[in-house]
Amino acid sequence: MLEHQSMVFSIALRVVTDRGVAEEVAQDVFLELHAQLPELESPEHVLFWLRRVTTHRSIDALRRRKSRPETPMDWNELPEIPDTSAAEDDEGLSSRLQQLVASLPAIPRSVVVLRYQEEMSPEQIAAALQMPVATVKSHLQRSLRLLREKAARSAPRQKPWVGPLERQAQ
Repeated sequence: MLEHQSMVFSIALRVVTDRGVAEEVAQDVFLELHAQLPELESPEHVLFWLRRVTTHRSIDALRRRKSRPETPMDWNELPEIPDTSAAEDDEGLSSRLQQLVASLPAIPRSVVVLRYQEEMSPEQIAAALQMPVATVKSHLQRSLRLLREKAARSAPRQKPWVGPLERQAQ
């Protein structure tokens, strides 16, 4: 658990974008791992299993959140808790990029997180999410195009990034 807790929490946080829900997802994943450990054959199998289950549990948490109405709270009645999230953020991602990725729908967001945060190949993502490789590639392509468009709208003075494949087409 100590070896993989930051990876599991990070995937969950990037998919659900809510620290409390991500903590619950991570806890559920490790409880499930404890029950499944005798069936997992190697450290690589454990890593694959953790990524797959974390992604699925995170998507499930998003679906549950959408189906339950939220009750407004009076935030003045809560005690102040120091915000430590800034210290724990991944250093490689700016807050703007995190917001853009968080704006994607759940499954494309999961694919982007697994590809660029976890550095999984499309084949590995397809196996983890139990979908065809072509579907994974389609999600990646559409998501990157959408992220470029959103980034261009938020900063109209900058030219949108053109990838190597798009440069060849020009």
